[in-house]
Amino acid sequence: QLQLVESGGGLVQAGGALRLSCTASGRAFSNYAMGWFRRAPGKEREFVAGISWNVVSTYYAASVQGRFTISRDNAKNTVYLQMNNLKPEDTAVYYCAPVRSVMGPPLGSWGQGTQVTVSS
Repeated sequence: QLQLVESGGGLVQAGGALRLSCTASGRAFSNYAMGWFRRAPGKEREFVAGISWNVVSTYYAASVQGRFTISRDNAKNTVYLQMNNLKPEDTAVYYCAPVRSVMGPPLGSWGQGTQVTVSS
């Protein structure tokens, strides 16, 4: 089972950018498709983006398509989420997790998450 640590969150103004990182322990990282999810206050956790184990395929939620980019470096056991043109509605705790496919669903192994706050 992967142990995951997310980082890179923070406070940013609308229109700004952040890059999230998720580093996994365990040799099995490169075997998994990985996904980013988020949970906004008072809402259910939702899928944001997914990437295949070999970086060939990616998939995005409609709400972030064209603004967010998921990538990974298997040599570093790390998956990234570049977030551009951030909006207040992107405010949430962001989590990464292994996923069954690039569209999810998650397979568990949640980290502690990283808070992203976008001010208007």
